[in-house]
Amino acid sequence: MAILVLLSVIFVRNLRVENPGKVQLALETIITTFNKLFGDVLGEKGKDYIPYLITVILYIGLSNIMGIFGVKPPTKDLNVTATLAIMSIVLVQISAIRAKGTKGWAKSFAEPVAIVAPLNVMELAIKPLSLCMRLFGNVLGAFVVMKLIEVVVPAVVPIPLSLYFDFFDGFLQAFVFTFLTALYMQEAIE
Repeated sequence: MAILVLLSVIFVRNLRVENPGKVQLALETIITTFNKLFGDVLGEKGKDYIPYLITVILYIGLSNIMGIFGVKPPTKDLNVTATLAIMSIVLVQISAIRAKGTKGWAKSFAEPVAIVAPLNVMELAIKPLSLCMRLFGNVLGAFVVMKLIEVVVPAVVPIPLSLYFDFFDGFLQAFVFTFLTALYMQEAIE
């Protein structure tokens, strides 16, 4: 988080409305892309939650590439992924309560028929567990594979594989986590 805050302070110091620099244009493009992506998923009702989703995708993406700098990725810790998943699911439930009201939210557990209510309640635990374990397992698996490759063939082979596991797979996991959160949220506010 400290790195994200520091980068935010550095990148937003000299923002200009007229004649923006290349860094500002790149940042605006990234934020606009995320706004459009999550805006398309959530619609008009969910636009208030887009800043959270952007923050989470940036945090997870940056956390996942820490391994390239020799730092243990925070997302390799089950506590971090569990906290992210719980925060996301709590926000999903809050968005459902805000959209439907407390009574409508409670009634939604009995949809489409009342007999499925226990399954819908179980889903409250299953969704964060799924988000948590998917992110944790993929990051831990990539970390272990990279360490094994570094031990077996330490010279050149780890470089291209590190690009895959740390960058591509790391950003892919960040995208999957936030996209699933956005889908759960969209389903809750419908």
